[in-house]
Parts: sequence; C-alpha cells; structure tokens
Amino acid sequence: MSSIAHTVATTDVHAAAKTRSRNAALDRARTFLTLVVLLHHAVIPYTYFGHTDPASWIGFDAVVLATDSFFMAMFFFLSGLFVWPGLGHKTLAHFLRDRLLRLGLPFAIAALTVIPIAYYAIALRQTPDLGFSEFWWKTVTVGPWPSGPLWFVWVLLVFDVTASLLYRLSPHLIDPINRMSQRGFDRPSLFWLFLAAVSAVVYVPALVYFGANRWFEFGPFSVQASRVLLYACYFFIGAGIGAANFDHGVLGANGALPRRRWHWVIATLVPYCLMWGMIYVKRELLGNPATLPHWYQAIYGLLVVLFSAAILLTILAFFLNSRVSGPTLLDRMQADAYGMFLVHYPIVLWLQYWLFDYELPAIVKAAVAFVLTVILSWGLTAALRRIPGSSHVL
Repeated sequence: MSSIAHTVATTDVHAAAKTRSRNAALDRARTFLTLVVLLHHAVIPYTYFGHTDPASWIGFDAVVLATDSFFMAMFFFLSGLFVWPGLGHKTLAHFLRDRLLRLGLPFAIAALTVIPIAYYAIALRQTPDLGFSEFWWKTVTVGPWPSGPLWFVWVLLVFDVTASLLYRLSPHLIDPINRMSQRGFDRPSLFWLFLAAVSAVVYVPALVYFGANRWFEFGPFSVQASRVLLYACYFFIGAGIGAANFDHGVLGANGALPRRRWHWVIATLVPYCLMWGMIYVKRELLGNPATLPHWYQAIYGLLVVLFSAAILLTILAFFLNSRVSGPTLLDRMQADAYGMFLVHYPIVLWLQYWLFDYELPAIVKAAVAFVLTVILSWGLTAALRRIPGSSHVL
C-alpha cells in the first residue's frame, strides 16, 4: 500500500475517469437509504411531538430525530462519489445532457403531477369538497407549490452543474479531500473529524442565523436555508473521495473503517443521546420557545454534524464489511430505488389519509403505511420502467 503522505498524482486523478465496476456496498447503502426515506415519511404523522394523526408513539420521535439529522446529507454524499469519474469520461455537453435527463426531466414532471397528487390528500382533509382540478390550478398558479422530498433532485442538479464547471476549471481542485480520504484508510477517525469540522463551519452559523424552519422557496424550488451549504459540503467531500484511489481511501473495503464498525456505533450513539439531552433542555428548561437562543442552536447544530458524520460512516462500514455475495432484497430493489424515491410521496400521504379515521395503534398505522408504500412504489416504478426509454430516466 502506498504511503498516505503521498499527494494524489496526476495519473491517479485522471485514472478516475475510467469507469469502475459497480460497488455492491455503495449500491446497497443507497437503496437502504431510499427505504429510510420511505420509513421517515411513513412515521412522521405518528410522532408524539407534533403528530397530525390521533395515534402517536414517542418511539417514532426517536426515528425521525435520527433520520432527519443525516439521511439527505448522506444522499448528497453518495451522489458526489460518482460525479468526478463521470466528468472525467464525458464531455461537458454529454454530462449536462445526462443530468438534465436523469434529474431535470423527472423533477419537472413530478412537480406537475406527483406533488399535487400528494398534497391534495392533505388539502382534502382540511377542505373535503375541494376538487382536484381546482387544487392543482391554484397550486401551480397561485401557490404555495411545495416540492416535498423532490427538492433533493433539483438541488442535486445544481450541484452537478457546479461540479462540472469546477472540473473544467481544474480537475485537481478536490485533490486535498482525496488525500484526506487516503489518510482515513488507516485512521477513519481523522476523516470523521474533517467531515464534522467542515460541516460545522458551514452549518452551525447558518442554523444560528436562519433557524431550523426557514426555507428558500420559489415555486416548486425549495431548500432548507440552514442546510443548503451542509448538503454542498457533503456532496463535494463525496466527490473528493470518489475522484481517485477509492480502494485506498476511507471507504476502502480493506481499510480500518469496516473493521472497526462497532466503534462507530458508539461514536454515533454519543451525540445522538446528547441531542435528546438538548431537546429536554429546550422543552423542560427553556419552555419550548418559538425562537431559540443562539447558544442553544450552536450546541445543537454541533451535535447534529457530529452525529451525521458518524452515522454516515457507521452505515457504510457495515455495508463495506458485508460478505453477502448472492442477490439480496436490496440488490433486487437497486435498479428501482430512484424511481421509488420519486413516486412514493403521494402513496404514503394517501395511505395516511385512508388510515386517519381508523382507531389503530400508531405502530400498526405506521407499519401498514411503510410496508404498502414500499410495495406500491416499487411496483409502480417497475411498471413505469417498462415504458420504452423510461429506464434512462428512472
């Protein structure tokens, strides 16, 4: 193994332009993360604090606290892993055309169809005699026009376009990140500290300034104000890891990260438990104020970045360590995972609409919503992918 002190050679960086064979661990992690998104949306109405259904269970608050603190940042991280190699073996025009087809087109179609269908379930609960055509027209002409979870798609497109311009400026801009990744092969804790430190620099001041609930919105284009730079951070750090020397970096299958996976479970649980401690402070000592003091936001934001970086490495460590060779459920779902992400939101919201009037325990309602959302979104995506040409988009 080459010394981790060596800089990334020019030939190493250009080697990233070669197409790598698919990485089963990363594919499974990304598909798993898609299921986490579906779970997140399936349980939200049944949380104890802020539930919108008569049934609730505080265990779902534990789920939502964890998922909301990391999963979208991890999506950007995984997406970034593949952007530099893609830029290396495609022309700028080819790369942008692919991204517009894969991201821009689905977002445009979904914003006009999937999202109005999803939010009509909420509107119908509030106004039972509201017609869909009336709701759709008001949504796209007057607003509000929320994007739901699809905000991720257009933000990723912006990051991809930005990356393509930076790559043309110099393919070596992210070499320092790649060198840090190589140092993480033997000492993943160094990379965790690096990821957490950079995340804290861009996230904590934004959280203090904007708060957690502020969103930038223009039509269907929206993004959480305090987190947009955090997502950019994860995306470009992911790009730095994937640029070159991947097998000798922090995510190398033979590195220290998968061997020490249980250490990372502890590193994840510590800031997570402290986050709950801060929630107790907010609710019991501060009286759950509408505007939180800056010191509270700063401490809580720091815990979020520590937790997010740790759980990302924990999840990847377990998938990297997996020696399962045969096709798993995640493998079978992998080709449809992106489509499931795109189409699941109206399915889960309408299932929750249907379940609302049933006097069932929150766990039962959430389980039904999650399982049926997985089955129906998977089936719908598989059907859509049978349409000629659709597999290039979904």
